[in-house]
Amino acid sequence: MTHSSDDLTAEEIAELTPEQLAEIERKYDEGVATRPVGPNASKVLRAVALIFAMYHFITAGFGLPADHWHMGWHLSGLFILIYALFPIFKTESLFAMKVSRVRLGNIPLYDLVFMALGVASSLYVGLAWRGIPVLGIEEQTFRMGNPNGYDVFFGVVIILLVLDIARRTLGWVLPLIICLFISYALLGAHFSGLLQHPGVNFKNFVSSMYFPQEGIFGVTLWVVSTIVFHFVLFGVIAQRTGLGQLFIDNATILAGQYVGGPAKVSVVSSAFFGTISGSSVANTVSTGSLTIPNMKRLGYPGHFAGGVEAAASAGGQITPPIMGAAAFIMAEFLQLPYTTIVIAAIFPAMLHYVGVFTVVHLMALKLGLKGMAKESLPRFAAVWREGWANIIPLIGLLVVLFSGYTPYMSAFCAISLTVIAGMARLRTPSTLVYPVAFIAFVVWKWIGGGFDGPMAFGLIVGAMIATLNPQDRIRVPEMAEALELGVKYALAVGAAAAAVGIVVGVINTTGVGFRMGYMVTQSAGAMAISLNEMITFGGWEMISIPDLQLFLSLVFIAVSCILMGAGIPTTALYIMLVSIAQPALAQLGVPPIASHMFVLYYGVVSEITPPVCTSAYAAAAIANSNPFRTGVSAFTLGLGKIVAPMAFVYAPVLLIVSSTGFDMWEFIYTATSCILGVLALSTAVVGYWKAPMGILMRVLLAIAGVVFIAPSLQADLIAALIASPAVISQLMTRRALVKAG
Repeated sequence: MTHSSDDLTAEEIAELTPEQLAEIERKYDEGVATRPVGPNASKVLRAVALIFAMYHFITAGFGLPADHWHMGWHLSGLFILIYALFPIFKTESLFAMKVSRVRLGNIPLYDLVFMALGVASSLYVGLAWRGIPVLGIEEQTFRMGNPNGYDVFFGVVIILLVLDIARRTLGWVLPLIICLFISYALLGAHFSGLLQHPGVNFKNFVSSMYFPQEGIFGVTLWVVSTIVFHFVLFGVIAQRTGLGQLFIDNATILAGQYVGGPAKVSVVSSAFFGTISGSSVANTVSTGSLTIPNMKRLGYPGHFAGGVEAAASAGGQITPPIMGAAAFIMAEFLQLPYTTIVIAAIFPAMLHYVGVFTVVHLMALKLGLKGMAKESLPRFAAVWREGWANIIPLIGLLVVLFSGYTPYMSAFCAISLTVIAGMARLRTPSTLVYPVAFIAFVVWKWIGGGFDGPMAFGLIVGAMIATLNPQDRIRVPEMAEALELGVKYALAVGAAAAAVGIVVGVINTTGVGFRMGYMVTQSAGAMAISLNEMITFGGWEMISIPDLQLFLSLVFIAVSCILMGAGIPTTALYIMLVSIAQPALAQLGVPPIASHMFVLYYGVVSEITPPVCTSAYAAAAIANSNPFRTGVSAFTLGLGKIVAPMAFVYAPVLLIVSSTGFDMWEFIYTATSCILGVLALSTAVVGYWKAPMGILMRVLLAIAGVVFIAPSLQADLIAALIASPAVISQLMTRRALVKAG
């Protein structure tokens, strides 16, 4: 792609090939950028990836081994695949194929050594759990806090290697921040003021970082190895068997013919696709390959087309029912069912898409763009006649999940149904082994009391109906390729989870989260007192000190999320910052789920905030547009997601399941107020509603939009008053244009 301008002609806007799309994803998603390996090494690694996938699939359905073994096997697979596929540094020469005596299938010998040390240190915890008398190793219970030489050696090795695999898959930022946490734990006595603590003994530090319950083998790695991996696998397989295309086709049918049709298709399809994908870059590449060229053909500037796709795709991490990895970790932190997190995310996700959809619509009106020709739209009957079976696995996942079963059991059933829908056909008897095996599993679970009668019956019927899929079936090699790709997608999140476990361990050991949370609230409190004095007139104060303190605390935390999000994946960012935000906001009376959601959503905002916004850069590559301008467009399109977290901190009723309780009328009123705020902000961004809008009116609407977010009748009346000049001006201008024209 050689053009640098956004203004390409229709003939120049061509669909990108799968190879070009894969290259874009490799460039902008560090977790997918892998080096080539020799044919024999490739076969071995494919076998490792398939064994890795099958191990997790089988244990999800038939039961997990002990945590220390389960996480040990997961970490071993990460070490093998990451050291084989990711070079020590990301230079073009190291991604090239080389033949050398110090390389085995293009894998350097030093990486093979690291690989062996990683596997040994991962499995040592399980091997030495009950003690190894021959080596003088006692049971793990007796070694906690008093590690022996083997514990310290393997503990130091695994800490260093976990930091290294995080660096290889995600870059330098995350490991460097983790090193700061490690330094704080070891050198606490040298800090001053509130941050000072006695410091942790080196051997005790290694022990607490290594052994289960906290540290590397803690909750973050457990959630990824037990839940997140399975949902990543389901998303990849479901996309391969046709669910992703079904989403895009239906989005095109729903929105394609209206004003700005292709852009609205991008928003709707990204919202649909986000339900099975937790990766914004993968979402961008998958849906953007179709929607971005269509938008440019219609007349949207390239940077805006890319921004639409990036903003909509970033919403995938906050779109139920399958959100990003952080949502599963949130469920563990809060000790709540994952379904509770899903319910809490419904309205905030909707608010994000309302904002993006509004900007797209108004921009289309401003540019005078039309919808897609009716004859170019897919036919509803044809789409569903061909692809109806692909929706069965998603229905199965939701039914099992919301019936109270574990997330990994719902993922097991969903993956099984996806395999059946993709590979089994009634007209090919040999392929019926897949539904027969799954039905046997369901019957076995029902007999053992694992499934109740209606659930077992529903799953059996679903498996039988899926075999009637009219589409061409997926062959074994193609399914193996999808499984291998799913494993590759999960490597980066696994490395991040293991590394961030160190941060969790340091926070639990030193209490730094509470210390920093206290510092945030104290700083906000001091500023609130000063500001209150400035805006108090006589005996009348415009905003109370507690309200100011809460607002400033939220701003501090939001800015921290956006700044630290430059180069840190959402999951790692969420884990690090929620440990500060939760104690700080709890002191100010914010319910736990609201503070956790607040951090998660601002972590996702950082993905579309320049200068570092990977999903926007991937969209810019597809749109052939300026990356920075594309990032700015994505950021302005995502304004709904910027104001939404503030809303549900002030009005937890928007999360539906908050501990403050749920009132339908309060929810409807507050939700309406927030939607009006997002609509006002979106209109201010575009500068057009009924007619072009001057800068003063745009500023008034932007201010009104922010005030609308505050959930109170007084705030809404003030917002309406502020917005009224802009609204009246637009209506009068429109009337004048109609008369003139």
